[in-house]
Amino acid sequence: MKAKKKINWNYFLIAPSLLISIAIILVPGIMTFVFSFTDWNGLSPNINFVGLKNFAEIFQDKVFYRAITNNVIWVIMFLTIPVCIGMLAACLLLNRKKTRSIYQVAFLIPYILAPAVNAMLWLNVIFSPIAGLFAALRNFGINLSSPLSNVKTAIYACAGVDIWHYWSYLSVIYLAALRQVPTDQVEAARIDGCSSPQLFRYIYLPNIKSTVTLMFVMITIGSFLAFDYIKLLTGGGPAHATEVLGTYAYNLAFSQMKVGKAAAAGLFISFFGLIASAVYTKLSKSEEME
Repeated sequence: MKAKKKINWNYFLIAPSLLISIAIILVPGIMTFVFSFTDWNGLSPNINFVGLKNFAEIFQDKVFYRAITNNVIWVIMFLTIPVCIGMLAACLLLNRKKTRSIYQVAFLIPYILAPAVNAMLWLNVIFSPIAGLFAALRNFGINLSSPLSNVKTAIYACAGVDIWHYWSYLSVIYLAALRQVPTDQVEAARIDGCSSPQLFRYIYLPNIKSTVTLMFVMITIGSFLAFDYIKLLTGGGPAHATEVLGTYAYNLAFSQMKVGKAAAAGLFISFFGLIASAVYTKLSKSEEME
């Protein structure tokens, strides 16, 4: 008699998540790639293949290059300011065992609030020319205009709001990684007379290198996906000063009804994210070999 084959239930367990991933990630991704070579406007049933016309028009658009420049600025700011603030906060909280949880909850409040709420708070409490901080300063004789209305400072003002909401998340991630560092290494370094900077450089940092690298990649990918705070605060203005690839593609699709061209712009967002993922994969393999 032939032995009955055992049913591998693992395939049934992963089937729901696999189907969801195919439905909301793979299929839309393929459709975006296909539509990038068409002139579809998002409504008409008539879809014409136009080849590389959408990409040629994008490369001739000055706003596209402005969007890429702003995305690069966004990446640079997010790889420095929130990372340094989050790491410093994590190091300070590492030895506060009793009050550490309270600080973490307080720090995470901006992060758990919806972007719309955070944007409205900053627009009304800080940037408002009528009732905000800049209006109060004007009453004291300090005539400062809102940075959101200045083409030179608008992108930094938008990034400042996003950084205010994001750094606390990094501090919690870094704190969790720092707490996993072997205590025997820390104690041995202290006995040898290591100062706090030396302790961080030679003990903590090497042990959390993988976490730092991962967050660098995630920040880079997230920076090229920047959309919500810019859309809520400025909509890409003034004069496209805060335009990023996300708002650029959004305006093409929903304001100009050029879905095919917007799909082409969206591919560039995926392209930069793919580069960051490839770099992380290569770095991970290098660490495994070491």
